[in-house]
Amino acid sequence: MAAAVPPLSNPCWARLANGGLSRLKTSHLGTQFLAKRLERSTDPTSVKAAEIHGFFVKWERILTAEIDQIVRI
Repeated sequence: MAAAVPPLSNPCWARLANGGLSRLKTSHLGTQFLAKRLERSTDPTSVKAAEIHGFFVKWERILTAEIDQIVRI
């Protein structure tokens, strides 16, 4: 069974929002675009973390390999 998306309270989302998303290995184009856009964003970490979490909740079924990685980043 694939890993579930961790809750927004999990510290992995802040790590992803603070540059960790660029270390995610993915061939999913939407995830790559999200990473590049957030890399340039001046939004607060909490806003970026919530956006990343929402993205992974929406695409949970097809991003199983990426979800397995996010808690280790």
